[in-house]
Amino acid sequence: MKKYKAILVDDEFSALQNLHKKVLKVGNQIEVIATFQDPKKAIAAIVEHTPDLLFLDIQMPGMTGFELLQQLTHLSAQVIFSTAYNEYALEALKNNAVDYVLKPVDNEELKRAIDKAITNIEKEATDSNANLVALLNKIIDRDHKLKVPTQKGISFIPQEEVIHLEGYEGYTKIHLVDGKTLISSYSLGKFSDYLDDYFFKCHKSHIVNIKAVRAFENEGYVVIGEDYRVPITKTYKQAFLDLFS
Repeated sequence: MKKYKAILVDDEFSALQNLHKKVLKVGNQIEVIATFQDPKKAIAAIVEHTPDLLFLDIQMPGMTGFELLQQLTHLSAQVIFSTAYNEYALEALKNNAVDYVLKPVDNEELKRAIDKAITNIEKEATDSNANLVALLNKIIDRDHKLKVPTQKGISFIPQEEVIHLEGYEGYTKIHLVDGKTLISSYSLGKFSDYLDDYFFKCHKSHIVNIKAVRAFENEGYVVIGEDYRVPITKTYKQAFLDLFS
């Protein structure tokens, strides 16, 4: 069985150990020739040993995974990014990674990424555009949660659970289907860039989930649920009604 050389780079020792064990477990064709916590030291080894696969953390002090790649002008390895944050995977598109896995690393996801990398190596050529489209679709499918910075940290909320976003004084109050609310220091405009198509801005300070709307009142309100009323201005009225025509 042919073996493929791999180098692993992650500044966190425990994460690096965990990834190493899992690569050996699910990738029986993979030979890990080196692991590094220091991305600067990794560069020299990558140039010297020309690995077939490069497993690369994105967030690292001193040098990100993307910055490391910029130092490797003639890299031929298949790159698999690992990250705890989906938004960083979007940047991976620009670096034409073969795939990415989210931390904590799932064995099945890791195996799929490795299998894809080996397939690319054995073909001796990759269709860059096809890789980019596939990776983008994967990101879109998985990155469906709204990231809400709060005083306690970050909440990850499935967008279908959000019924209304209310902006005031630079803050945003997020109303959920279970009646709970979250307060974030992010402005309403910041959130609007990440919302799915079924959200509608009905007022300069209000965005509603169309799926949750139950009625429109001529007085200038949309009703969500039984009796939860959100104002809608004349500017947005016709566009709102057109959604239901």
